[in-house]
Amino acid sequence: MVSVDCPAKTNLTLEVGPSHAKWGGRHELDTIYCALDLTDTVTACEKPAGSGFSLDLAGEHLGDLASSSSDMRRNHAVLALFAMAEEAGREPDVALTIDKRIPVGAGLAGGSADAAATILALNALWELDWPLDRLRKVAATLGADMPFCVAGGYARGTGYGEVITPILPGSDEERALRDAGYAGAVLVGAYQAQLSTPEVYAAFDAVGAGEGDRNHLQQAAISLHPRSGRAVEEALAAGASHAFVSGSGPSVVAFTPTPAIRHDVLAAWERSKAVDRIIAAQAPAVPTVSVTVAR
Repeated sequence: MVSVDCPAKTNLTLEVGPSHAKWGGRHELDTIYCALDLTDTVTACEKPAGSGFSLDLAGEHLGDLASSSSDMRRNHAVLALFAMAEEAGREPDVALTIDKRIPVGAGLAGGSADAAATILALNALWELDWPLDRLRKVAATLGADMPFCVAGGYARGTGYGEVITPILPGSDEERALRDAGYAGAVLVGAYQAQLSTPEVYAAFDAVGAGEGDRNHLQQAAISLHPRSGRAVEEALAAGASHAFVSGSGPSVVAFTPTPAIRHDVLAAWERSKAVDRIIAAQAPAVPTVSVTVAR
């Protein structure tokens, strides 16, 4: 049995370029990813040969994943299982369990984290010992954020987000991010509502990026979910070093450099009810893999 805790992601910057037919209409991106230690846990266990896969979901905030109409075969973790099985020449006879803590449809890459965790879990379960670059290639066939989620930390994403250039610990780029306040304690303002990424991109195509927004999707997300905009404003007024909509939203991420500022942001959000849930996290973070051998 292999369990993997895989972090959520946010985008410290997200520049959106034109869409390209060769990418199925996806937009060109230039982004700085940052992993947050808000994690989902994926556990993978071998099943008898020929028995196929199974998927169990647990967690208090499953959103659309808990719908009876949800197609289990379209779950990101299951798609990752199929992709790894095909790449490895194996049958997908694996039981997957996902304990979800990352909000669903929130701009935090919860589904991508589940896929990345599954890739890492199968690499250990099947004793493949594939290097990170090969795992990222499998992940890139599944979605834009997934190659980043396989390793976490900080990274630059280009292409449609899937071309990953790691920002290594101790590098000048990493020190610059830390010096700019993009490290340490974070508060995530989460919502019961979800936003569809294609819907946000369609809104972006209509309204464009807001002046000064380092996340070009922020204005579009706020147009669809105005409470996110209020949460950003209140966090900045309370002293957050940075506050922004995470990816395609609606979640809001606030970097809180001191306990006093963290308290003030928390109090502001609670007082105004600008968010539905507040989750404490740290940045950056990396996945962790645990292997249990049955005897």
